[in-house]
Amino acid sequence: MSENKQNIPIAKPWIGEAEAEAARRAIISGWVTQGPEVFGFEQDFAAYVGAKSACAVSNCTTALHLALLAVGVQPGDEVITVSHSYIATANSIRYCGAIPVFVDIEPQTYNINPILIEDAISDRTRALLVVHQMGMPCDLKAILDIAHSHNLPVIEDAACAIGSEILWDGQWEKIGKPRGDIACFSFHPRKLITTGDGGMLTTNNPEWDKQFRLWRQHSMSVPDTVRHAAKQVIFESYPTLGYNYRMTDIQAAVGREQLKRLPELLQHRRYLAQRYQENLADIPGLKLPTEAVWARSNWQSYCVRLPEGCDQLQVMQVMLDAGISTRRGVMCTHREPAYDHETWSCGIAQQKCDCERGQCDRLLESEQAQDRTILLPLFHQMTEQEQDYVVQVLKIACQP
Repeated sequence: MSENKQNIPIAKPWIGEAEAEAARRAIISGWVTQGPEVFGFEQDFAAYVGAKSACAVSNCTTALHLALLAVGVQPGDEVITVSHSYIATANSIRYCGAIPVFVDIEPQTYNINPILIEDAISDRTRALLVVHQMGMPCDLKAILDIAHSHNLPVIEDAACAIGSEILWDGQWEKIGKPRGDIACFSFHPRKLITTGDGGMLTTNNPEWDKQFRLWRQHSMSVPDTVRHAAKQVIFESYPTLGYNYRMTDIQAAVGREQLKRLPELLQHRRYLAQRYQENLADIPGLKLPTEAVWARSNWQSYCVRLPEGCDQLQVMQVMLDAGISTRRGVMCTHREPAYDHETWSCGIAQQKCDCERGQCDRLLESEQAQDRTILLPLFHQMTEQEQDYVVQVLKIACQP
């Protein structure tokens, strides 16, 4: 094995000369902060997902924060979400002074289990924040039925889900065409398309979109584009507390080129995911990811559940020794030291949980997913030979 050792990363952004030239154009133009390229990227993105509006921000965490503020989340409110997600999901709720109420996941999809949502709703519940985990669409229809019956807004954490699709009334629609109220995306380098870092909010509500644009720029009453083009002197004002959540024009110029690559990225990732499905099927006890008939993943990550008796850390070390990077299953926020000191609850409204940190009887599927799964390398430039090597080494690592 050591003679054939390779260097295969978990992910790799697909960036080239087109992005470099786009960044150069923005730099040479002299307008490098939020400006015409940001506006163009927003228009392109809204058209791609089928939303009435898209608002670019500095990252997905800031997008989630603004989305929660827009739907009226205030200190002391509760927001139902999952612990089984990157910590930014819960953090965005705490930024509002609200309380994350963690609901367990479905073991097949690693997404929130809709059956458990109803029991978590209390008179303090203000919103649902659901995650399309690793690009796999969650069951929006079931979630929205519950939300509408309780008059609750739904925010989609679509950080990983650009290009993913859901079957709606017989038509395939992109995640980000708001079926919930607001969807939030990430352009971190681990995602399919990247601007280095960055985020986007999509919505069909013009008042919320207007509020996003105000908040992201310190709530300045006059946008830069208007002030710079004015024929008369304009003094801006700051009518409410705002934030510095802007995207730069350099990032947006890169993002517009990345968006052009997305169809090819999706096609090839789905091809590689299918090859994994076929070539890993004969490993005894290994559980592969599955798409519901109404879902199409973008395969942002390819997650496998290890056979019983396989030690997660040991398997990952065997892979690393062979030159293959993996990652453990998606984290559980309630297990992190920061949340020893933050306010949160789990599962059932009005019922106290006596769980200890790292073990919660109401979040067992979430904990199992973190402890029993690993993410395998998947990126656009990955060759079939590299993928075959990953399969070969994983088979060895999973042997009793």
